Amino acid sequence: MSEIIQYGPKGDSIEIKNILNFIFENNLEIFDGTERPTPICIWGTHGLGKTQMVEDYASERGWKFKYIAPAQFEEMGDLHGMPNVVEDEKGKKTTVYSPPDWVPSNEGPGILLIDDINRADDRILRGCMQLLQNFELSSWKLPYKWQIVATANPEGADYSVTPMDDAMLTRMLHTTLIFNPKAWAEWAVKSGVDSRGISFVLTYPELVNTNRTTPRSLTQFFSLIKGIDNLKENTEIVLSLALSTLDEVSASSFINFVNDDLQKLIEPESILSSENFDEIKKNLESLSKDSEGENRTDRLSTITTRLYLHITSPSYKILENHTENLIKFFLLECLPKDLSMSLYMDLLKSSDIDIKKMLRDERLAKFLIDAM
Repeated sequence: MSEIIQYGPKGDSIEIKNILNFIFENNLEIFDGTERPTPICIWGTHGLGKTQMVEDYASERGWKFKYIAPAQFEEMGDLHGMPNVVEDEKGKKTTVYSPPDWVPSNEGPGILLIDDINRADDRILRGCMQLLQNFELSSWKLPYKWQIVATANPEGADYSVTPMDDAMLTRMLHTTLIFNPKAWAEWAVKSGVDSRGISFVLTYPELVNTNRTTPRSLTQFFSLIKGIDNLKENTEIVLSLALSTLDEVSASSFINFVNDDLQKLIEPESILSSENFDEIKKNLESLSKDSEGENRTDRLSTITTRLYLHITSPSYKILENHTENLIKFFLLECLPKDLSMSLYMDLLKSSDIDIKKMLRDERLAKFLIDAM
């Protein structure tokens, strides 16, 4: 396998969105000037969610969005449009190009996504250079305040891509998307992905990003099993579905995950709404050890992360006993102090004042001081 070639700083989906935000804001400021905005290319291995991330970015801001996949273009006309002969009042004939139907016609803000740009034929790729440089092709141009984002797979690593030369590369800014299980889980919670699948990824993040086990294929698999209430009683069909979407190691790991009853890890809402926290405490103490008495910090880490995602989700509402139960969770002896500190710091970063009020407790303050 040849060396993977990617460009720009590496970051997860949250970090990449921050980069996009900075570049786009800068681009919007120069639209009225003589400078031209700069496109950005997001590199990354297959199945990471590059396309979905850009579409979500536009949707979150109410921006317009257009998508093209130049690998599907067979002729240059698919890119720059078809020629038409126009005759003026004096009978002079001129050839003009009618824009293809994918070209946006309304003023932005908007994003034109050129997906998998380096999977296009070399002719098409070279034809994109003027679009990237001038935001126009032949006799048409992108409307006011439209931005261009491209995605690309790495060069090398057996990817069937068309290498981009320096003339193409220097027309864009570059960044590389990497997988972050916590950032993925945050997206998955908002998108309604099966909670058992989220727990699996948080427990075994090292399985993600093989040739067949990617965030995309995992999301497909979790969608398939969402209607199966009892996974343990249906392991045969669950394994078949897993093998249809994931590699063998990931599929067998998920079955082990099910057989160990880890899909039954305590739900965040159960922790926060419990009327008898001693039962929660016993369950967590049991989960913190395996059958041989070895520490299972990974399980507690999964539960802690899911608790954070639940509390910070837009749909979360603080109920009467939530604050008290959250403090009791922080003070659990079976919970490693680094997980407690990480949860506290993450919640403290929230912009929600009510969440920050939940952390104002003398017991928690004393515990954090002792833990430092």
